[in-house]
Amino acid sequence: MADGAGGSAGGPVATRVPVLLRGQGPVVAAVALGGAAGAAARYGASLLWPAAPSAFPWTILVVNTVGCAVMGVLMVVITEGRQTHRLVRPFLGTGVLGGFTTFSTYAVDIVRLTDLREVRTALAYLALTPVAALAAVWAGSAATRRAIAAATAVAASRRRR
Repeated sequence: MADGAGGSAGGPVATRVPVLLRGQGPVVAAVALGGAAGAAARYGASLLWPAAPSAFPWTILVVNTVGCAVMGVLMVVITEGRQTHRLVRPFLGTGVLGGFTTFSTYAVDIVRLTDLREVRTALAYLALTPVAALAAVWAGSAATRRAIAAATAVAASRRRR
């Protein structure tokens, strides 16, 4: 065949891998495995601390806030700290934390609360979640930068002795 994708009658057929996917198998696998772990952890949290349908969804707020704080820590560690394996960021950042945090459930919770006429609760949740998430990312990254700076200073003082 002219495009090189076929073979002779009965012979092997070569498959073409799109240029964008070449070498990305490990990254896709890391994201998928991490996402499964993160989603399972979030599901476990929702089983441990369930919320009544008309109640404030504290579990998901805490999950999203904790996930954002850990994301702040992770991004500082892998961008400003030590050299890490190329799959750390896709596995932990996109996979585990992407599966753990859930802004789709946040949106569904707001609709559910509104449908149940719990408008004040829905509005409070609508406002509090992004504020808590952004504050958590900032706090996690700021605390990690301070910890790295302190550890670097201690190591430098030990070398001078």
